[in-house]
Amino acid sequence: MQQRHEWLALPMAVVKKFADDQGGSLAALVAYYAFFSLFPLLLVFTTILGYVLQGDPGSQNSIKSSVLAQFPIIGSDISRNIHQLHGHVFALVIGLLTSLWAGLGVTQAARQAFDRVWAVPFKDRPDFVQSRLRGLLLLVSLGLLFIVATLASGLVTGGLGGALAKVGGIALSLLVNLGLFMVAFRVMTSRTVGTRCLWLGACLAGVAWTILQVLGGIYIGHVFRHSTSTYGFFGIVIALLVWLHLGAQVTVYAAEVNVVVTRKLWPRSLLGPPAHPADEKALVALAKVEERHDTEKVDVEFK
Repeated sequence: MQQRHEWLALPMAVVKKFADDQGGSLAALVAYYAFFSLFPLLLVFTTILGYVLQGDPGSQNSIKSSVLAQFPIIGSDISRNIHQLHGHVFALVIGLLTSLWAGLGVTQAARQAFDRVWAVPFKDRPDFVQSRLRGLLLLVSLGLLFIVATLASGLVTGGLGGALAKVGGIALSLLVNLGLFMVAFRVMTSRTVGTRCLWLGACLAGVAWTILQVLGGIYIGHVFRHSTSTYGFFGIVIALLVWLHLGAQVTVYAAEVNVVVTRKLWPRSLLGPPAHPADEKALVALAKVEERHDTEKVDVEFK
């Protein structure tokens, strides 16, 4: 009975810490930058594929079941126009510059969110150069992951058909998402956090993101199949924003799970003053986030 109560207290502590860290605002900022970075990154990706796969219809068709096509809302449009992939130098250059600018925005937002979740004081956070280098490392790592997953998807689904192809695509998408979140948590989280402390959140985020992908694809297939062009355009934008926001919230919640489990921040008091040691521990760490210089020290007192 006590063990059951303890496991019930764990998700409540995660919800409480999400509220303490203003996780909704952190997720909204990540979703905002993700919305503007998604299209330039897809432009670069499809342009590179245009160069690599030009004159190879078989390989182009395999991209339909790749990670690129796993994006609900816009993945269907990419699949329908996959035969029109053509590389262009101007589009590649513009896409690279734009995606770099927008991509660094989303990596900065993610880094700030993870630093807030782990209560890293401002004085201990990476400086301007280090944070941008970490952002570039994350973008390069994710780009390589997408390319490898695309090639693997063609090999996995090429010999499958019907329901097996769908199951293989979902399984591959799950593996890619697990790798994606593990890389993101490791690169964008302070190095004072051990890698073994990030596995649980990465697994939870990978499973939840895969579910969002599947549900998003089903939703788009049923809602926008017979919609008008005007309604479909606004509906796609709204649906994409909602999907990205849900994904960002899932990511922040997964990071909160890592912190609560690693630092044993449960049980917590949902209402009223702090009544448990975990309450005081979490509030002290949250207050010390505001230390911005080595000579500054924040002390917390509970009366």
